[in-house]
Amino acid sequence: MKLTRIIFIQLTVFIASCTQAQNKNTAKPNVIIVFIDDEGYGDVGCYGATGFQTPNIDQIASAGMRFTNFYSAQPVCSASRAGLLTGCYPNRIGFSGALFPHHKTGLNPDELTIAEMFKGQGYTTACFGKWHLGWQKEFLPLQHGFDEYTGLPYSNDMWPNSNVTGERLPRDKGRGSYPELPLIVGNEISETITDLKGQDKLTTLYTEKAVDFINRNAKNPFFLYVPHTMGHIPLGVSDKFRGKSEQGLYGDVMMEIDWSVGEISRALEKNNLTDNTILIFTSDNGPWLNFGNHAGSSGGLREGKLTSWEGGQRVPFIIRWPENTPEGTVCNKLACAIDILPTLASITNGKLSDNIIDGVDITSLWKGDFKSEPRETILYYFGKNKLNGVRKGNWKLVLPHKWSSYNLQPGNDGRGGKRIAMEIEKPELYNMMRDPGEQYNVIESYPEKAKELMVVVEQAREELGDLNVGIAKGKGNREIGKLKKIEADEKDI
Repeated sequence: MKLTRIIFIQLTVFIASCTQAQNKNTAKPNVIIVFIDDEGYGDVGCYGATGFQTPNIDQIASAGMRFTNFYSAQPVCSASRAGLLTGCYPNRIGFSGALFPHHKTGLNPDELTIAEMFKGQGYTTACFGKWHLGWQKEFLPLQHGFDEYTGLPYSNDMWPNSNVTGERLPRDKGRGSYPELPLIVGNEISETITDLKGQDKLTTLYTEKAVDFINRNAKNPFFLYVPHTMGHIPLGVSDKFRGKSEQGLYGDVMMEIDWSVGEISRALEKNNLTDNTILIFTSDNGPWLNFGNHAGSSGGLREGKLTSWEGGQRVPFIIRWPENTPEGTVCNKLACAIDILPTLASITNGKLSDNIIDGVDITSLWKGDFKSEPRETILYYFGKNKLNGVRKGNWKLVLPHKWSSYNLQPGNDGRGGKRIAMEIEKPELYNMMRDPGEQYNVIESYPEKAKELMVVVEQAREELGDLNVGIAKGKGNREIGKLKKIEADEKDI
C-alpha cells in the first residue's frame, strides 16, 4: 500500500512537471523593450564604456546576445521611435527629425504599432517614458495600443527653462515661449516639470512604474515599453547616483539606467517570469556629441546624433531570451530597430499590418543562426527624406550630402559646442569590417562595389524618394498623422 502511494506521488509529480514544461514551451513570451535616449555605441560596459560600469546590462548580454551592427531607424528622436514602433523606415510614414510642441502632427492611426500587434493577441501593454510621436490626445500612447502610459510627450529640453541652470527663460528668448514641460498620465497632464530637480526623478519614476506593472501582470502576457528620457540633455539623476561615476554627470545617468534595468530584471525573477520573457535593451540614436561631458560616446565610430555616419545610427542592442538565445554570444550580422516588430510578430504569431513595412524577421539571428542573413541592406535616411547612404554586407556607400559636424570644440556642463557645416560632393565607399570609423574612402579601389550599392540606392529612391537628388517622394510613402480638427479654444500644453 505504501509502495503504491509512493508510485502515485511520483507519477503525479511527473505529470505536473510535464504540464509545467508544456505550458512553458507553449506560453507566449512577455516582451520588454528598454529604449535609451542619445546613448552611444560606447556607453555600455560590454561595448567598451569607461568611467562607469553597467553590471546589470552586461549581465543581460552574458545571459543572451549583443549585436555589433545594429542600427536605429534614423539618427534622431521622433523618427527613430516611429521606426521602432511601426517596423517602417520613418520617411515611409512621413516622419523626419523631432516633433516640437508647436507641431500638430503625430503617428498616423492607420499605422499598426507593436503595441497594437500585441493587443490583438490579448497582451496587456504599457509605456513608461518619453513618447515623442505627437503630444495631442489622439496621438498619445493610449490611442496606439497601450493600456497604460506615464511620461513626457516629447524631449525634456523642449521646455521654457535653461538646460544649464534650470531657470525660466524670458519669453522672447529662444525656447522661452515654450509651454511648461508636461508629465502625462494616461491622456491627461498630471503635473508640470519646472526645474532641473524635477528632471532628476524621471528615471526612478519610470522604473517604479515598470516594476509595478510587472508585479500586477505576472499572470498575464504583457508588453512593456520603457523609453527613458535620459541621457538626453538636460541630464537628470537621482541623489542615489549623483557623483558616483568617474565620468561625471553623464556617467551617473548611465549608472542609474543600469540600475533601472537591474530593477526590471529583479522584478521578473521575483515573479518567476525571467525564463518566459524577451528582454531587449537598445538606444534611439547615437550620442549628441557637441554637449561634451554631458554627452555619450560613439565608441570610436564617426560623428554622432543628427548625422548619417556610423556614430549617428549604430547603437547597442542586447537581447535575453532564455532557452532560445544562446548565452554570451555576439552577432555581427546587419539588423535594425525596424526589424523588432516583424520578429516579435513571428515569434508570437501576431498579425502584421496590411501596409508595407520595411522590417524583416530576424528570429534566426536571435536564435544563434549566424549563417542566415535576413537583412541584406541598411538605408541611411535623414532630414526631410534625404538618402545619405546605404550599406550592404560589409560595404557602405556614402552619398553626396550636407551635415553639421561635431569636429570642433564641444561644449561642457550642458552648454552645446559649435558645429561646422560640411558637405561631400562625390560618393564615398567604406569597408565596415576593416574601417568602422569611416576614415578611408576606397571607392577608387573598388568601383564594382560602388556600382553594386548604387543598385540599392536607385531601388530606394524609386520606393521612398530622395530629396538629395530632387525626388520628394517615391511610390511607397505614406502620410504622417494630422489632427482631424483643432478646437477653437485649444491651448498647447
